[in-house]
Amino acid sequence: MPESATPGSSAPESSTPEPPSAPARPSPRRARRHDPGRRDRLVAVALDVLAEHGVAGTTHRTIAQAADVPLGSTTYHFASIDELLAAAFRRHADDVAGALERRLEAASDAGAALDALADHLAQDLLAPGRGLVLSIELYGVAARRPVLRSVTQEWMLRSRRALERHFDPVTARELDALVEGLVLHSALSTDPTTPHELCHALHRMARPEA
Repeated sequence: MPESATPGSSAPESSTPEPPSAPARPSPRRARRHDPGRRDRLVAVALDVLAEHGVAGTTHRTIAQAADVPLGSTTYHFASIDELLAAAFRRHADDVAGALERRLEAASDAGAALDALADHLAQDLLAPGRGLVLSIELYGVAARRPVLRSVTQEWMLRSRRALERHFDPVTARELDALVEGLVLHSALSTDPTTPHELCHALHRMARPEA
């Protein structure tokens, strides 16, 4: 016959062990975006940011946000903001220099080359919008940061080589300098130079032989 329970004593606890808890599952890793052209895309986006916010408002962070990429992507591809600015402005300069080269290659003689140069000024350099803003931003930052002067120097050399198809090196250099001055003068003036005046100024300086 079983013994009666001692008053105040509790019933014996179950000795069945609890099942072990399942190991925690690692959180799913975010899939890496396959983006082999990311560096080029960052350069293109940098130009958009520069056109909208200027050099003062262009940073690794603003470019990364505009490109919808992690901040580390910009610093991975470009060690400094100056390196990124140089890549962006170099692309802009390549586009503009290429437009001039195509115009001058199609010119039949020095007179036609001056007309083509006037068209380049009016249509490629001074047309209102992004291109003109980027050129002015480049001039300003190159004056402040000598490291970016290599971009403007490369641009000027390409322009001079294109002009030397029709003019001697001294005249080509003078015409290139006049173009730079006309861009700044027209861009900053409330009474910009007209296309006819641009063409007249170029012909007057070069005075090609008949």
